[in-house]
Amino acid sequence: MDQTSKNPVLVILAFIAIYVIWGSTYLLNKIAVTELDPFMLAAIRFVVSGSLIFVIAKMSGRSIAITKKQAVNTAIAGFLFLSFGNGVVVWALRYVDTSLAALEISSQPLIVLLLMRIFQGKKISPMSLLGVFLGFIGIYLLVSQKSVLSQENSILGMVMIFFCMVSWASASLFVGKADLPKNFFVNTGYQMIFGGTILAIASLIIGEEWTNPFEWSLKVQWSMVLLVIFGSIIAFTSFNYLLKVVSPEKVATNTYVNPIIALLMGWYFLHEQITQQSIIASAVLLTGVFFVNTKKQLVLFNRFRSKKNPLK
Repeated sequence: MDQTSKNPVLVILAFIAIYVIWGSTYLLNKIAVTELDPFMLAAIRFVVSGSLIFVIAKMSGRSIAITKKQAVNTAIAGFLFLSFGNGVVVWALRYVDTSLAALEISSQPLIVLLLMRIFQGKKISPMSLLGVFLGFIGIYLLVSQKSVLSQENSILGMVMIFFCMVSWASASLFVGKADLPKNFFVNTGYQMIFGGTILAIASLIIGEEWTNPFEWSLKVQWSMVLLVIFGSIIAFTSFNYLLKVVSPEKVATNTYVNPIIALLMGWYFLHEQITQQSIIASAVLLTGVFFVNTKKQLVLFNRFRSKKNPLK
């Protein structure tokens, strides 16, 4: 994918990747983290994914050359996106159901909007302010449930997920402006190598136990394979591509679909409970996220209508 390329088909496929594939990664990470230490799990996933990306890049004749400034920027992005933004979420999944984690993360567009206001001076419309208000009400409804409060370390896990959202949103804004490798495939590879290396160092510092992949259970081995190929290489490359060709708020709308996929998969495969309050919280949260993007949705709708009715 080239930086100047904005192929509509590629954009659609990239959105499908971040919508559906990332929704399933909550389940895959939850399965793996029940047996493996979280930072080790995430480190192996990203280092292997980044290494495979470089192998594919070399075999296809792509240059993996990088400037010193680009290396620094990809290291920063790798830390914000992957080391903290993803690695700590994996840790939190030990204490938080996949559906609750995904629903909380669905408020990420609200965080992106607030950060754009703080760091870029972007004005927030009254409709978007209402969306932010509803979003935080939804988060409160989510974390105030008895089933959440009664689980050990669940509140700590959800608080850390909130900081992960701030890290991920900050990285989204940073990547949109930073000098990075022009090829999105290579850019993704460097971010994963740097992010995975940081996670490996953190894992060793805190004394996590590293185990042989051949000793893992079959379900964990398959989870890792799917995380590497689909969750990392395909979906994250698509994500980096979209950050360059569409606005950060649009990219963040993957959180409309991700929690629904995660909720259904957690219910079906892990028998996680879907409470009435969770359903209400998700409705309030997603309504808030919709309001953040209402203006854009209306613009798109009006364009579509004018094309179908050129005389109007």
